[in-house]
Amino acid sequence: MASRTTPAKGILPLLRSDAPGFESDFRRLSDRRLEPGGDVEKVVRRIVERVRDGGDHELHACIRKFDGAKLDQIEVTREEWDEAADTIDSADRAALGKAAMRIRAFHRKRIPSSWEVREEGGATFGHRIRPLARVGIYVPGGKAVYPSTVIMNAVPASVVEVPEIIMATPAGRDGKVRPEVLIAARVAGVHRIFKMGGAHAIAALAYGTETIPRVDKIVGPGNVYVTSAKRMVFGAVDIDAEAGPSEVLIIADRTATPGWVAADLISQAEHEEMACAVLITSIKNLAVRVQSQIARQLKNLEREKIARKALTSRGAIILARDQAECVALANRYAPEHLVLAVGDPESMIKNVQNAGAVLMGHYTPVAVGDYLAGPNHVLPTGGTARFFSPLCVDDFLKRTSFTRFEPPKLRELGAEVMRLAELEGFGGHSKSVELRLVRIRRARREREAARDSEAGAEL
Repeated sequence: MASRTTPAKGILPLLRSDAPGFESDFRRLSDRRLEPGGDVEKVVRRIVERVRDGGDHELHACIRKFDGAKLDQIEVTREEWDEAADTIDSADRAALGKAAMRIRAFHRKRIPSSWEVREEGGATFGHRIRPLARVGIYVPGGKAVYPSTVIMNAVPASVVEVPEIIMATPAGRDGKVRPEVLIAARVAGVHRIFKMGGAHAIAALAYGTETIPRVDKIVGPGNVYVTSAKRMVFGAVDIDAEAGPSEVLIIADRTATPGWVAADLISQAEHEEMACAVLITSIKNLAVRVQSQIARQLKNLEREKIARKALTSRGAIILARDQAECVALANRYAPEHLVLAVGDPESMIKNVQNAGAVLMGHYTPVAVGDYLAGPNHVLPTGGTARFFSPLCVDDFLKRTSFTRFEPPKLRELGAEVMRLAELEGFGGHSKSVELRLVRIRRARREREAARDSEAGAEL
């Protein structure tokens, strides 16, 4: 690639915005949305159909095969919840509680209200807003433990008082769910937990089994099999935006601390090998120092291999001409997390158009947003921040519009309704209005005749 060079000992590939070939390189860097292969979709379809048609029997078979757990009891019992409360460190429990409290407070400010409007002439219309009856929260297992995912997904549903919040998460080979995850579920307002993961868990939530209640919506991240399953069941249930690998894009100026910038890049790269970490700066010396800091910090990182692969294969440092170009490129990339490691983030954010979450200034690492700042960390990925928004209370509500016309209002607007219906060729629509207008006119004539008769009698 013509614009790409690798500085000495540099881990992140370097792109220069003024070099030939940059546009094609940047498009490749930005084209990061993962599409499941045909083999994945075939496997997932078989799993989904097995569970949909076979219920509990097939679900348990999938749990044994894919989760590696043989369970006598698929639902987490009250005793298991209580045991987790006794097991977990009190400081960990307090931290989870603090996170849930702050995220709950943030989302409470966003609850929309039902409304109605009354028009002169006898028209009433508006929206009734209600929570979904039952939602499913998917929490992955595998490479890490995700109590924060529980809190971020379940708290908004709890805030709007969804009557039943169901959680699915795979158990370990010992048949148990990690206590941190169970306590997170308790403080977040989850009502029931089932020990199941993968595509079979999504199918069970979407279609229901003898044991698993069918939900109205499924939210939460997962691997390519989970994502493919969610796409497949959409329509039978609602789903949230597709969750791709974690992303961070950092805009940094000369006021940024190289070690902090490097740490923020690594903090997202350590999630998984397909995570994306990008730095855009117009300061060449900063780019060199960040490279050096990344190499140094990786040496002591427990998840060093994962982070290194993500940085080298899905990351980059872009040397831009100036700050305006930094922001323009960030808007094109549309990152999940955008860090403004600059001296005046308040001015810069005015020009930010596409980002899931913006972390402003030098003392706001992505980690505070991931865990307890308040805004949700379930964010659009893969460039979908151009049109998707973070998970919020709206995702757990449904709106029903209502309209009522009294005779005077239908008489006022009926002719226009009929004209529009006939314009589209729907005579039945027009007739449904005309019949009512005939009744309204007849009733009006009858009232006028009665009044004339009464006036004549008085004379």
